[in-house]
Amino acid sequence: RVVNERFLELVAGLRRAFTNDRLSLGACVAWDGNDRQWMSQLRSLSMHVGIRLVALNDILHHQIERKPLQDVMTCIRHGCTLEQAGFRLQAHRERHLKSPVVMGSLFKRLLGNRDGSAAVSRTIEIAHRSLGFNLDALKYEYPNEVVPDGQTSDGYLRSLVKKGAQSRYPQGVPGTVHDRLSHELGLIEELKYAPYFLTVHDLVAFARERKILCQGRGAAANSAVCFCLGVTSVDPDRIDMLFERFISRERDEPPDIDIDFEHERREEVIQYIYGKYGRERAALTAEVITYRWRSAVREVGKVLGFSLACVDRLAKSGDRWWRNDISGASLAEAGVDPSDPTVCRLIELVKTLVGHPRHLSQHVGGFVITDQPLCELVPIENAAMANRTVIEWDKDDIDAMGMLKVDVLGLGMLTCIRKCFDLIEEHQGHSMSLATVPAEDKAVYDMVCRADTVGVFQIESRAQMSMLPRLRPRCFYDLVIEVAIVRPGPIQGQMVHPYLRRRQGRERVSYPSHAVRRVLEKTLGVPLFQEQAMSLAIVAAGFTPGEADQLRRAMASWKRRGNQMQAFAKRFHDGMLRGGYQESFAESCFEQLKGFSEYGFPESHAASFALLVYVSAWLKCHEPAVFAAALMNSQPMGFYAPAQIIRDAQEHGVEILPVDILHSHWDCTLERSSHGSKSVRLGMRAVKGLRRQDADAIIAAVKANKGITDFGVMGLARAAGLGAAQLRPLAKADAFRSMGLDRRQSLWQVGSVGSGLWPSKETVFSELPEREPASVSLPTCSLFEEVVSDYGALGLSLKAHPISFLRKWLDERGCLDSRYLRAEMFQGRVSDKSWVMVAGLVLLRQRPSTANGVVFVTLEDEYGVVNLVMRPDVYESNRIAVRKAAAVFVWGQLERKDGVAHVVVTRMNSLDGLWGELCEGNNKISVRR
Repeated sequence: RVVNERFLELVAGLRRAFTNDRLSLGACVAWDGNDRQWMSQLRSLSMHVGIRLVALNDILHHQIERKPLQDVMTCIRHGCTLEQAGFRLQAHRERHLKSPVVMGSLFKRLLGNRDGSAAVSRTIEIAHRSLGFNLDALKYEYPNEVVPDGQTSDGYLRSLVKKGAQSRYPQGVPGTVHDRLSHELGLIEELKYAPYFLTVHDLVAFARERKILCQGRGAAANSAVCFCLGVTSVDPDRIDMLFERFISRERDEPPDIDIDFEHERREEVIQYIYGKYGRERAALTAEVITYRWRSAVREVGKVLGFSLACVDRLAKSGDRWWRNDISGASLAEAGVDPSDPTVCRLIELVKTLVGHPRHLSQHVGGFVITDQPLCELVPIENAAMANRTVIEWDKDDIDAMGMLKVDVLGLGMLTCIRKCFDLIEEHQGHSMSLATVPAEDKAVYDMVCRADTVGVFQIESRAQMSMLPRLRPRCFYDLVIEVAIVRPGPIQGQMVHPYLRRRQGRERVSYPSHAVRRVLEKTLGVPLFQEQAMSLAIVAAGFTPGEADQLRRAMASWKRRGNQMQAFAKRFHDGMLRGGYQESFAESCFEQLKGFSEYGFPESHAASFALLVYVSAWLKCHEPAVFAAALMNSQPMGFYAPAQIIRDAQEHGVEILPVDILHSHWDCTLERSSHGSKSVRLGMRAVKGLRRQDADAIIAAVKANKGITDFGVMGLARAAGLGAAQLRPLAKADAFRSMGLDRRQSLWQVGSVGSGLWPSKETVFSELPEREPASVSLPTCSLFEEVVSDYGALGLSLKAHPISFLRKWLDERGCLDSRYLRAEMFQGRVSDKSWVMVAGLVLLRQRPSTANGVVFVTLEDEYGVVNLVMRPDVYESNRIAVRKAAAVFVWGQLERKDGVAHVVVTRMNSLDGLWGELCEGNNKISVRR
């Protein structure tokens, strides 16, 4: 009754493709009241076609308690609420994992003892059979295009390394480097990794041919081979190398090389890879995106029927620093009752959903390249971006397969540095490179020690600026330490303060053995780097280099799989005791190593970054105008908005010229000021709402028509082929001053331009009057109105700082400006532990996971910045002002230590409501990024 010709044809086709041993007929309980009849039909069908039954359960959730979450996920997938879901939801909770005993009992009841047992046995048989599959059955091979005909990959690699070593060391390769090269090349040949290194070298050679700045980092900087190939710029003769951090015989996994390219030109490298190997053999790896608090709140809130406005308030009211809980204050602030049952269910579901996969995305730059077609190894799909392909495996899957992966990453600072070099060559006539920047410049280190590092790579953050006056870097290796020390690993491992005390001579440095001294001497007995942790395990606990790398991997996964790290505890402890070390020293060392689970920095990575730190600091110190222009032209990047970059440049004596319709290009440019120094002309890229193509049309029209000013806005519009909509952003930015028009006059004239649908883009001045009609008499803007409009159009103002309009009111209340907190001349008036009042615009808000709930806020007034520290209880009582105010007024206690000043906040009020009362007009300035 249940068999028809079409089904028999299907079975025949399946039998031709699979043997009976690999073919089964699935039986699943539907729990709809007809299961006994359905099972009887399936049994008859199985006997008729001769295919064995297999017991299934059609799993949707692993535990019965997860049924509500499964319902929510179903609604998210269908874009509906629970109320609208209807039959899309399961009517029961039985689609969860069941034990063999439960499944056996269920199928015996429906099929009988013999047939039910056979169906369950078939399930167990298939499960056991699948356990025999091994990923080793998938054979991965490196591509060979990079090896010239007639040469082997190992021989070609050795020739490239030899040539590179001669270039790196024209006076002769040092003996230590020669020994390292021999060791590395031998291991590379033994593990058959030469094609990998040749592939990476090919990418770097392509970038240098195109004059794209690039810099290898990460574990690759531990390799002398990578240095000689030009992949990294870290001289192995300058730092201690641990090659096993990069390649290990025991680990037997391919190395992982990260290369940073200019972020604006990285796509050229990506398309070169696709062009060389084809999209059928090269693809980006995937990355699993998981739910976070805000995305989970939005999705679950909509499913439970909360209004969109309420969901938006809930998502925005919750701190982005949430970890494991949602405070009642956050819910009350969003206008919901924390005790409401629906709200409680929302919170419960959100907590469960956080961390679950949301969608599959592409990795930022991890490329997999194969010799054979990718589809023979992994599933692939087209990426959302055109001309890109993504495999459906993530980084961990790639590591398990031992597949070649090269991280082609983008770094904004490389773009900035390259633009600095271009400006220097254009205006000074000499070329520069990373290698030709003068080394160990005293003035650069003096600037760094003052924490004058706005815009400098890696050391511009609030935490780094607080550390610089204490650590006081005076050489390149100090910068390596500076980059690595302000990280969660050293902080959680309680390594920072001991290092600073020893560096400042306030604590004696001692070593329990000469072997430990060799490992830790350069960091004064404190392990700050992952390589030191590995070396310590080798020399003090008797680990092999491969075992030490396994320890590093366990450290990296401590938070997710803590038992892995614990498995090394006894091995490490016993090994140190056998080596004659005291038990207290062994325990303290292991506790420090566990700190690296909170993101400890490898020395090789820090050394690669330190080079860019020094170069960017040198440019800021000796070429402040060039550095400011390049930073502006490389946005978005770094910690600071353009307003802070411009203010810092002005403090360094750089004259900043406004955006101007006749003088500005798209990028910021350099001009010669009246007193002979360089000044920076803001580019049109700073104007909000202006398209690049419209700016280019204006620039071309101005260049082609030198007398265009005589024909006013109408002539410019006609010459550029633009209308009012395209010119209005420039009018709002007050960019028509050189044409004799202030902001209101230019807006008035732009409004009369019309649509700009001219017959052609060519200027026909004969059809226009000799001069624009005289502008109507319009009231002039006040200074405050000008500043408000500047911030609206540019995000900054060269005319005044917003806080300056409140200065009189602030002075009357005893509020100090930022000069009083940092300048030596005021220390007599404002001493340490004084109670002070300060105010400013809110630039940054930070709540690091290592700070135990402490919130750090950076304010800016017209004279500089003020750093605030808020303890958790103070934050909770002032959370609305902290999170939402553009400008705040603060009460607190001043603390000074090692040249660093900050205010410990006791109370904070928003100043946003005072703009209309205290300043002309009734506008509000929006200064947040």
